[in-house]
Amino acid sequence: MTPVHGFSGFFRRPQPIKPQDGEESVWDYPRPPRVEPRSERVIVRLGGQVIADTTDAVRVLETSHPPVYYLPLNSFPAGVLVPVEGTSFCEFKGEAHYFDVVAGGVVVRRGGWTYPEPTPGFEALATRVALYPAQMDSCEVDGEQVTSQDGDFYGGWITKQIVGPFKGGPGTAGW
Repeated sequence: MTPVHGFSGFFRRPQPIKPQDGEESVWDYPRPPRVEPRSERVIVRLGGQVIADTTDAVRVLETSHPPVYYLPLNSFPAGVLVPVEGTSFCEFKGEAHYFDVVAGGVVVRRGGWTYPEPTPGFEALATRVALYPAQMDSCEVDGEQVTSQDGDFYGGWITKQIVGPFKGGPGTAGW
């Protein structure tokens, strides 16, 4: 591994896992990221309730990150997504706006986000919301329970066909 001088010192680039047949390496994903339509069935549960069930998701693919799934806003029942104050900025997608996610007596503060006015190339995100899978009861892609990306900044969804290593955990900020 080659040390790379980063903002906070020296970082070692990770050794990517070589994907087997049917697998994808996050190290083969592009930078800047790409939006990709998906037809798998995505089901999200919170508070013991199904809060989204769709076959009309898109995922954002970015080098070193597990895919982030964005689900149509209209796939959520009324009252599940409650807009909250505050924004953040992505150099690629633009200004993110947040939602509390509410169901079955559970409130996940800032558990979802959207880009209502995304930058060019990310227009598909304007009517969609992403969720942090670690904060939901469960997130499934075609019946497979996803694993969440380490850390609390990114919202990647890891399925068995996605290989890393993945950015997000301790010591990965310089990747």
